[in-house]
Amino acid sequence: MTAAVAARAGMGPAGAGEATDPAGEQATTLVPPGLEATLVLLRHGETEFLLQRRFQGRSETPLSALGRRQAALGGGRIADPSRPPALPVPAGPPRFVAHSPLRRTVETAAAVSAALESSGARGVPVIAEPGLAEIHQGAWEGLTQEEVADRFADELAAWRRRPWEAHAPGGESLDEVDRRVRAAVGPLLASLAAGSGHGTLDRPHVLGYGRGTEGVPWVVLVGHDGNFKVLLLALLDLPLTAFWRFPFALAALSVVEIRGGRAWLRLHNACDHLAPLEQATAGESRTAAGPDAVRPPGAL
Repeated sequence: MTAAVAARAGMGPAGAGEATDPAGEQATTLVPPGLEATLVLLRHGETEFLLQRRFQGRSETPLSALGRRQAALGGGRIADPSRPPALPVPAGPPRFVAHSPLRRTVETAAAVSAALESSGARGVPVIAEPGLAEIHQGAWEGLTQEEVADRFADELAAWRRRPWEAHAPGGESLDEVDRRVRAAVGPLLASLAAGSGHGTLDRPHVLGYGRGTEGVPWVVLVGHDGNFKVLLLALLDLPLTAFWRFPFALAALSVVEIRGGRAWLRLHNACDHLAPLEQATAGESRTAAGPDAVRPPGAL
């Protein structure tokens, strides 16, 4: 484990790649100083492997029928961000859509692109970024949850308890994922910094006072639960020991604002756009089981 990653894991001092600002706040090298930008993180929809309770990792598994509907709704939400409740993104279309090269994220990114095109936002670049691929789960990939628990009981228990120290046999460690994510996202953020103004921290940091976003670029990243966990920790300069603290729901949206070079989590796991699917599922359940199948608590 490198000194820098050990520091982010909460197990040592900051490495040479991490500086400390005059206020004593550790600065991450991932976010360029003064950057003004907004990142929208969209996890892919449900997959066939998830339906079968299989570990995915780098396995190529397509979206399920439900997953394709989730992706379409997620894309529609991104294409219409002002629809109440409005997403906290700047006006105008995203600068680009970057996605993992795995099939499930390619399909989800295509749904986003199609929705943007339908809304009139034509020509938004869609970029495959290998660094956004899911964590490699090695020997666990393709196996069911039960099979992994039976064959790799100790390793699985360690991964669930101390993921910064354990990983799947033949898979990636969080140290390796962290380096990969930084190498991929760093240049994307640098490109945004080159095309936007230099922000300052000398302004209100409490919501409600108004925050001008005119001319601030925003982008969409389509990825995976594990990869996004590591990315969010890197953006917020939090230790890898917090890996399990930020779950990413299927086809949910999270928004990270970067103002004056400081990232903060503005929205996490927004799923309001998926309500039609929940309503349809509830309706199907009532139809199949009769009028008494679904009742509110305490109903007669």
